Amino acid sequence: MRSLRATTVWAGGALIVLLGLGTWQLERLAWKNGLIAERQAGLAAAPAEPPANLDAARALVFHPVHVAGRFLNDREMPVATIARNGQAGFDIVTPFLTGERTVLLIDRGFVPSELREPETRAAGLIEGPTELTGLLRLDAGKPSWFTPDNVPTRNAWYFIDVAAMGKAATPLADVLPYYLDADATLNEGGWPQGGQTVIDLPNHHLQYAITWYALAAGLAGVYIAYVRRRRAAPPDSP
Repeated sequence: MRSLRATTVWAGGALIVLLGLGTWQLERLAWKNGLIAERQAGLAAAPAEPPANLDAARALVFHPVHVAGRFLNDREMPVATIARNGQAGFDIVTPFLTGERTVLLIDRGFVPSELREPETRAAGLIEGPTELTGLLRLDAGKPSWFTPDNVPTRNAWYFIDVAAMGKAATPLADVLPYYLDADATLNEGGWPQGGQTVIDLPNHHLQYAITWYALAAGLAGVYIAYVRRRRAAPPDSP
């Protein structure tokens, strides 16, 4: 009986944990579905005017924003990245002057490693007044411990840091606290290639929930079979 009692305690605890994990994944599923719906609604919205501050920008994340101004091409910053096809290269982030002293950073898109320097893709450097539409993004900080630190003094960037990049490229300007991912409009010469924003969000929470609940059901079945076998065994059996 002592062995059965200990097994019951262990199985009950494990069952609670498995059911809790399954329920947690269902909660995550509801959260992810809401996030996907919110993002899709933002993507489908009409282009907005550039927000003036961070609070207003938070309400427009992944919304298209339309701006007018001119690129400061001599101050672009290459951010090391891996394209979705696995190719190594850089996202070209360029300050965009929208007013007398106001600058908005634009991620113009991807270029392969051999096109890091602007003179290798001179045709794609947009000069003079221009207008563009891009998706509003907030920088998410350093992606992981494995990501190198940015080195502004060498114009070496490994992740987007709006404040640091704005200070390095345009120290005398008022830099807006967000950036835009340029859309897929083709640049002359083909580079940079915009439209690099990852839109789809992975959503495997239902599969995870089913897995945890299936493990809970399997554990319950094994426990029931064990208890039945113990009760059916002769009293003097080991």
